[in-house]
This record gives sequence, structure tokens and C-alpha cells, in this order.
Amino acid sequence: MKKQLQYEEALAKSAALCSISEKCVSDIQKKLLSWGINDEESERIIRRLIQEKYIDENRFARFFVKDKHKFAKWGKGKIAHALKEKGINQENINEALEQIEEEDYSEQLDTLLNAKLKSIKYKNAFDAKAKLIRFGMGRGFEYEAIMNALKKIHIEE
Repeated sequence: MKKQLQYEEALAKSAALCSISEKCVSDIQKKLLSWGINDEESERIIRRLIQEKYIDENRFARFFVKDKHKFAKWGKGKIAHALKEKGINQENINEALEQIEEEDYSEQLDTLLNAKLKSIKYKNAFDAKAKLIRFGMGRGFEYEAIMNALKKIHIEE
């Protein structure tokens, strides 16, 4: 049977995790639960980590948005949904999403759709556009942004 961690040890391990990469409250709650820490001690640890600035949900949201936009190439919808799943409040989500520059956002979508067009099989322009819309929506981009990007793409019949 696995030895249950004591408060100080769990606090130190949690702080070390937060030092390695940005974490939110729900990430640390899950980790503490997996270590067998009870709810009362878990809350104490999280309060202390927030107080000592190891956890800052606004900072976490900003880094998360930057990472998912730049590397995973997600749209705002998918990013916002993932942050909600992690328990981040709407104000922090909106503030973090504002850091994405519109020009960069639309360029990224253009690039994604052009690359996808080369990899799909389609019967006609209507079929191709339907597949590209589904792809873009699945990546979390807004319908309006996808339609604007499709206007710039030339689809061979």
C-alpha cells in the first residue's frame, strides 16, 4: 500500500510542480487527491500556494492561451472550453483570450485551412468547403472567422 503524504511534504511537492510549469487550482487538487491528501489539508495547501504566488489562475490562463494558440493551433472556442473545464473563471478566460492578435489568429486559420485542403478528397467546391468548415469548427475557430478565411481560398473543381 502506498504511503500517504504528510501536509508539509505534499506542500513542498505541490510547490515544486508549480515551479516547473504553470498549474491551476484544479490541476493541483487532482494531484493532491491522487496523493491521498484529505479535502481540508488540500484546501490549506492550495490557499498557501495561491498566497505565495505559486498558483495564479490569471497567469495560468494567459500561458495556457498562448501555448494552445501557438503550438496546438486551437481556436478561441476550444481554448475557452478547455479553460472552463479546468475551473478558470470567465473574466480570466476573456482577459487571456484578448492577448491573441486578430491578424495572427486569421493568418493561422488561413494556413490551417490551406494545409487541410491539400490533404482532403472532395467531389466539388461545396463538399470541400463543408469539410473545411467542420475541420475549423473542430479546432475551435468561430464560424464567421472560417467563412472569412474560405473567401481567400481558391478551391479547384
